Amino acid sequence: MNGSPAPKHYSPLWSGDTRRTPPFVGSERETLEATLDWYRETFELKCAGLSQEQLSAKAVPPSTLSLHGLVRHLGGVERWWFRIQFAGEDVPMLYYSDDDPDQDFESLDGDAAEAFAVWRAECERSRQITAAAASLDDTGIRKSTGDPISLRRILVDMIAEYARHNGHADLLRECIDGATGR
Repeated sequence: MNGSPAPKHYSPLWSGDTRRTPPFVGSERETLEATLDWYRETFELKCAGLSQEQLSAKAVPPSTLSLHGLVRHLGGVERWWFRIQFAGEDVPMLYYSDDDPDQDFESLDGDAAEAFAVWRAECERSRQITAAAASLDDTGIRKSTGDPISLRRILVDMIAEYARHNGHADLLRECIDGATGR
């Protein structure tokens, strides 16, 4: 962490944790980008060291959530918000169709390592799109309404998306092998 040790009531850090804490003082853009990257890295740590079977385990029945499903979902969300909504790229949706909208969680075909590679590539493309934007006020067009949406709003929504799913990942990981960490 930047400076002081974590309070004693915090859970321990994950083994191999090399995340850089987002700045305590920084520009809005720097803070939002660093926080989103911190949450992305947190998710990856929560999945580290597990087998394909463990990553695909739906460990909290009756929920269909799995770490494999979450990484597929997050790859799709990265693509949807940054590439399709903000940058206006004409690329297909990942793990989604109108006929099968929940395939990110339910159809765990394919290798989890492949899903992580897709997710990492989508995160990198999202970073490139964000870096190319002149301002957080730059807008894309929401496909559902045709209304503009700012990069600022997308970054805030993505931080919320990762925070929510990192909580899910915490529960899944603890059920799979007892591992905890922040």
